[in-house]
Amino acid sequence: MGRAVLAVIAGYLAIGLFVFLTFTGLYLAIGADRAFRPGTYEVSVLWIVASLVLGTLAAFLGGRVCAAIAKRPGPPRFLAGLVLVLGFAAGWKAFDESQVSPPRTANVSNLDAMQRAELPAWFALIHPLFSFAGVLAGARGKRPGRGQPRPGPALRATARS
Repeated sequence: MGRAVLAVIAGYLAIGLFVFLTFTGLYLAIGADRAFRPGTYEVSVLWIVASLVLGTLAAFLGGRVCAAIAKRPGPPRFLAGLVLVLGFAAGWKAFDESQVSPPRTANVSNLDAMQRAELPAWFALIHPLFSFAGVLAGARGKRPGRGQPRPGPALRATARS
């Protein structure tokens, strides 16, 4: 039980660290003018595509870490479900039309960008699905016994004797 909990926590932390580092680097590399549409906090197409790619890679990494520690399929499945539920919960903000953001200024800090970014509602629905699939795909590659050579005919014959 302890190993399973540790695996889920480690997988989730791997996702969070990867997301923080890569999204911070991306924002610093492309700047506010390419991350957002002109004068607004609506994210650009470039940011949406990069978010799907980096988010899925993060989920894949989290699934790998979780599976490597857990050594059984249950914890990565739990992590995938957790990522799905938390992703939908975090995306709920995209459906709230009551919030009106002020016009974007020229210099937007990384923290401001994270807090004020406006994602399209459809993205809030598909991103958790990509993350869910990423965790499961990452976990699939680390199942116990995978990649182990199968015994040849001579070894099988000896085992039957």
